[in-house]
Amino acid sequence: MDKNAKIYVAGHRGLVGSAIVKNLKEKGYERIVARTHKELDLTRTDAVADFFAKERPEYVFLAAAKVGGIVANNVYRGSFIHDNLMIQNNVVHQSYRYGVKKLMFLGSTCIYPKNCPQPMKESYLLTDVLEYTNEPYAIAKIAGIKLCESYNLQYGTNFISVMPTNLYGPNDNFDLEKSHVLPALLRKVHLGKALENNDWDAIYRDLEALPIEGVGPGHGKTEILKKLKEFGVDVRDNGKVFVEIWGSGKPMREFLWSRDMADACVFLMERINFKDTYGAGAAEVRNTHINIGTGKDVSIAELATMIKEIVGFNGQFHFNTDKPDGTMKKLTDVSKLNSLGWKHTVELNTGVETMYQWYLSRGVGAGTG
Repeated sequence: MDKNAKIYVAGHRGLVGSAIVKNLKEKGYERIVARTHKELDLTRTDAVADFFAKERPEYVFLAAAKVGGIVANNVYRGSFIHDNLMIQNNVVHQSYRYGVKKLMFLGSTCIYPKNCPQPMKESYLLTDVLEYTNEPYAIAKIAGIKLCESYNLQYGTNFISVMPTNLYGPNDNFDLEKSHVLPALLRKVHLGKALENNDWDAIYRDLEALPIEGVGPGHGKTEILKKLKEFGVDVRDNGKVFVEIWGSGKPMREFLWSRDMADACVFLMERINFKDTYGAGAAEVRNTHINIGTGKDVSIAELATMIKEIVGFNGQFHFNTDKPDGTMKKLTDVSKLNSLGWKHTVELNTGVETMYQWYLSRGVGAGTG
């Protein structure tokens, strides 16, 4: 990519997109185009067509998506498949129409089968059934991969797909109903510590920044405690604080620092083309996507313990085995990515500590120490 090229980052305010924008700017790319959802609704075909006709970006990072954790994926199934299909169909098609030089489509490792062999190689795509709770989202992302592949093969475009593992970092979603496991757990443990210290100022600050189902600092302590209990932060009769975790704690998960992910994305956009993603002379072009991850995983129980130590929480965890575990193991095979010349640099404990300090720097937790 030329440093003066016009680059459109779709989803620039989110965890993924904001990290990509930061990485691009650090590397000297200056002509970055971005629009908020209010300014440009990517589910609207006419609006996206008008945007591309006016801006004519040369490169596109498609990081915009409707995302969420296990609860949100399972409850809002129609929204997740519809919105994601519309976003990617509109952006990919208009990128083709207006001659975008290269596009990167970002998906998720939930595209792989529920009982996928471990670690998950790109070639395992579509070899078995998906995990039920996030099936609509996964199907949309699989469609995105095939959309890029198919446009490349029919129209000669240069659209590549990457599948990041579970991401975390600055600008993550800490909504306890809709967020992924790591930010949700970090926030719950932070609130548990505040309760432990009877630090209501910290609780009020947290709820002012992000109310829980409308409950914020203007509500009474009884109502706040009731709402926190609904989301798994509970003070028991003995005064001990418990934080609930869905499932047994045994599922293994891989986590990648969002800024590492962004570095991998920019690295690939600068150096890799569609033709580099599959074997030369292949009779059938399949599985051209590239996994982005660390190749390392931890159990949810181990993650919880790590967060507990970093936050300084002295309470206890309650593993609610009445709730689903989801897939028991999801570890990416990153040999394809490593062979292309990129490897992660931030280990999980360092990333979680940095993320917590970022969370506190937003003013939600000062005073809980």
